[in-house]
Amino acid sequence: MKARYILYFITAILIALFILTISFPRKGINIAGVQLRFPSLEKILTRKTVEEPEIPDLEEPVFTAQDSIRLSLQDTLNYYRELVENQLGKFYFPYDDVGYFDGFFEQIQTAKSLQKVIRILHYGDSQIELDRISFNLRKYFQEKFGGGGPGLLPAVQTIPTATVYQRWSGDYTTYSAYGDGNRRKNGNYGFFCKCIGMTGENRFFVKASQNLDVPHKMRTFSKIKLYFFNKNGDFSAVLSDNLKKEKEALVANSEGLQSFLWELDTPLTTFTLTLKGNADIYGISVDGKYGVSVDNIPLRGSAGTLFTQLNDSLTRLMFQESNVGLVILQFGGNAVPAISSQKSIGFYVNNLQRQIQFFKRINPQGKILLIGPSDMAKRVEGELRSYPLLGQLVEAMKKMANDNGVAFWDIYEVMGGENSMIAWYKHGLAGEDLIHFTPKGANRIGEILVNSFDNLYQLYLSKQNLSTQNSTVQP
Repeated sequence: MKARYILYFITAILIALFILTISFPRKGINIAGVQLRFPSLEKILTRKTVEEPEIPDLEEPVFTAQDSIRLSLQDTLNYYRELVENQLGKFYFPYDDVGYFDGFFEQIQTAKSLQKVIRILHYGDSQIELDRISFNLRKYFQEKFGGGGPGLLPAVQTIPTATVYQRWSGDYTTYSAYGDGNRRKNGNYGFFCKCIGMTGENRFFVKASQNLDVPHKMRTFSKIKLYFFNKNGDFSAVLSDNLKKEKEALVANSEGLQSFLWELDTPLTTFTLTLKGNADIYGISVDGKYGVSVDNIPLRGSAGTLFTQLNDSLTRLMFQESNVGLVILQFGGNAVPAISSQKSIGFYVNNLQRQIQFFKRINPQGKILLIGPSDMAKRVEGELRSYPLLGQLVEAMKKMANDNGVAFWDIYEVMGGENSMIAWYKHGLAGEDLIHFTPKGANRIGEILVNSFDNLYQLYLSKQNLSTQNSTVQP
């Protein structure tokens, strides 16, 4: 082809594109449900690069907890108060009360002396699947306050987890308040918003992860508890170890919500439960002898507005039975694509408020932490940008949480705010969907959350130490 023909072709293309820029409708054209857009001449000439915030570094304290003894108790208290109020990943408290978690810290401090297991239930959407973020919390709390095992496990695990391999076999039906599974009018779903109804003989097998990155404490089981609702007749359970040696066989012959508990002198890393009867199975807790258990409960596709479908009475009894000290609700991401106006923000936040009121009603002594959505990005008029109104949704969730006496933690802010997901993706911390974190990114978020909890705990200790000193010097 001669050079002049190539020039004619390129010129024709440029003219056609120019005509499109001045004539294409600003709102685009909808063809078979697909919205086609073309940038205007003004936008092309004045095009600006989307600003991406820098990824914040994890802030370390200037001195460690051990070094704090070199300062006066009042100086230490002031230091940690300043850190808690201004750190990366700060908590937002109702009435700015930095002592919001003091009762919870006191509870887990005494778990060892009382030989109790205190539970932290971490509910969330797919951002916490594979034990993400929960793993960081579990590692921190168990190292600091004791505890072991992976925590609560559903009877049938549809989403793999980092800490254990598990398998269920037998004749059962799944009931669920979300996703797949049969619905129930009575709301008897249990911890996981999902349970199974079994008949005949069923088996539940658990084996600890062989991954050495999983701490030894999480891979050993000293206390195993089965939560079930016996429907009629005898219901029995036999626990056996990996050598098929049977432990104590337990039998229930009355109907209703019950639990079987096995306290083991020698911890296990593998076990099988053989169950016989007609019962609903709500879950199995796999813990250490005492301390803290952090339960990872991902609800794929949920916006966190399903808890009011649960039966109040049954859920309250289960929470009391299992010593739930803290409920973490990490939601909002699945609501973001549907948020198109202030009205839709208000509708979602009001619905979320009802869920918080549910947990306050069934577990009035426990604390609640609401964690908002991460930044999420998509193409807006040809450019990668945060979802519109995402920042406003986060602020509305924060205000609602504090107005209802609940703490809030802001992942969106921790990431860097608007358009930060793009930067996280470029640094390998977020996936190609620009919605979910990679394992590396989830670990970064988990580390920052743990750091925030630890700084708050150091503040709590500083207050306790100062109070003890003041009471000692009183005449």
